[in-house]
Amino acid sequence: MDELVIARSLFGTTMAFHIIFATLGVGIPLMIIVAEVMFQRTNDIDYSVMAKRWTKAFAVLLGVGIPTGTIAGVQLSLLWPGFMEVIGRVMALPFQIEIYAFFIEALFMSIYVYAANRIAPWMRIVSLVLVAIGGLASAVLITNVHAFEGTPAGFNMVNGEITDVDPWKAFFNPSFFVTAGHVALSAYVVGSFTIATVSAYKMLKTPFGTRIYKFHQKSLMICLLVGGVFSFFTAINGHESAQMLHEYQPEKLAAAEGLFETQTHAPLAIGGFTNREEQEVKWGIEVPWALSFLAGNSFDTEVVGLNDFPEEYWPPLFVHTLFNGMVAIGSLLILLSLIAYVWNKLLKKDRFPKWLMWAFVAGGPLSILAIEFGWIFACTGRQPWTIYRILSTEDSVTTSGNLGILFILFVSVYAILAVAVVLVLLYYFRRNPPEKDLNKAESKDIPLST
Repeated sequence: MDELVIARSLFGTTMAFHIIFATLGVGIPLMIIVAEVMFQRTNDIDYSVMAKRWTKAFAVLLGVGIPTGTIAGVQLSLLWPGFMEVIGRVMALPFQIEIYAFFIEALFMSIYVYAANRIAPWMRIVSLVLVAIGGLASAVLITNVHAFEGTPAGFNMVNGEITDVDPWKAFFNPSFFVTAGHVALSAYVVGSFTIATVSAYKMLKTPFGTRIYKFHQKSLMICLLVGGVFSFFTAINGHESAQMLHEYQPEKLAAAEGLFETQTHAPLAIGGFTNREEQEVKWGIEVPWALSFLAGNSFDTEVVGLNDFPEEYWPPLFVHTLFNGMVAIGSLLILLSLIAYVWNKLLKKDRFPKWLMWAFVAGGPLSILAIEFGWIFACTGRQPWTIYRILSTEDSVTTSGNLGILFILFVSVYAILAVAVVLVLLYYFRRNPPEKDLNKAESKDIPLST
């Protein structure tokens, strides 16, 4: 197999695995804050127990996210020396600042875990906010390198030499804010819906109306509320992302929609797959003029088609399917939250039908799948470039061989880690069911953190 393909597969597998833990590491702290605030406002001990239990899960996930993130950093240096040469001279700031962000996250997580019952309530909230800020900052800073790859700024390349370096201009590249917003919003969606999955499943396995059923029901409702709100804002941000692609990476937008001819009043293709030979989206549904409006807020917006670019610059056309999958899942999550709100708040029904409960159970895995689709779309849609229109992926890759063995070894390590983290979580929460934590919390003699 071609070494470039193996290198891309190896790094892609690493990121596909790491991004699950990195995303949950941003999303779950927000849910812990919500539960802690609800406890402080209502004095309902259920919310305090939720916060502590979610903190335990977060600690385990963080323990896996740190080494997988370290592996990703090492692989960047080993697999993509051409890319890292540019990054080292132009875009090193995010890596440097991220160290401090991680320090803040780890420090205040330790304070919350070990001293929650020894500090004032407002200090608990502050600690959690700083944990959330540190986790979010880490994700945004690292993802900003990806934003830079799509919209490079802050330097010039003259005869293969890097000149006129401006690190801050590179840092605040044109897509920084849109990309940062998408990372934050989608992470909050994943964090809330992942917890909702567990809560809905536990409700299905618990007798209706019992103390534990109501505990999980409270958890489910706040997760669906938070997840629904952030799903909606993610969709708004997705509209901004499409406009960014229209301006800075037009062939990526064209590939995402299977558009071959430049045109105004361009249709939006939903579903189907892109046929290269016939230059159309087969079995898709076209929404007239919608793509032009999506790209420029006007039906008259001219959207550039793939045929305006050399074919060797075309991204892989399967990105259309990835893009549609991501959008479809996001829309479904918004719909689930709306249905839950109408059913519970407007119709005043205290029990969801079984089919809807299973839909809630599916929400968490689907949200993670959407993240995977989005990440693969973002990176694959930039091909054949590592740094758009400046450095090709082929020129970035290492010239070392024997990458196939490394690929097998790393995939084996990820499989072991995946099994291990699931077993650890199952073991801990089976040994510590909600009723045990509730009994501890209700006992004045036994602090919840013990």
